[in-house]
Amino acid sequence: MARVHDLSIKPIKLSELHDPIVFVVDMINGFLKEGALHDEAIMDCTVPIQTLLQKLDCRRIFIADAHPPKTREFISYPAHCVIGTSESEVIAELEPYVETLFHKNSTNAFTCGDMSVFLNEEIHRYQDIIITGCCTDICILQFALCLNAWLNEHNKESMRVIIPINCVDTYHIDGEHDAYQENAFAFHHMRANGIAVVSAIEE
Repeated sequence: MARVHDLSIKPIKLSELHDPIVFVVDMINGFLKEGALHDEAIMDCTVPIQTLLQKLDCRRIFIADAHPPKTREFISYPAHCVIGTSESEVIAELEPYVETLFHKNSTNAFTCGDMSVFLNEEIHRYQDIIITGCCTDICILQFALCLNAWLNEHNKESMRVIIPINCVDTYHIDGEHDAYQENAFAFHHMRANGIAVVSAIEE
């Protein structure tokens, strides 16, 4: 579950969802188990994500960082999740749930080629788009804002983007990247832009 101080945000019920799809973003070894950017505390999201996938039994799309050895993003971040390494693989605990896997070469899943195909050919089948994974203030935030803006641009009034707090988190580095502050910023920013931030999705 995301490291947060504000616990006033309420859950929603499974019965309130309509034609859902779940995205699982960057729940991969390079962010949870090994490498320059990993934070093992993010593993706490694993069971809530598993539970959600089991309860919903709906379409699910996993998204994973997969960078070539030389890529522009490494100007801003240490080398991580290089194609063909274990860092770019979905963690073993969630691998059995993978139906479809998109790869991305930036922090924003919305820009990857597979997403363009999804928007053109599949998104009309769904109403509630649930985003889980890491990192809340980077990959989750960018993807959610861009996707929500796309829904606005195309007047998809019946569709919504949902972020369950217990299924996302970000990394923590003392004195540099405070997980509590970054999560709070991300949730506030998403809510201010019309995204449904909920504590959990419950029965």
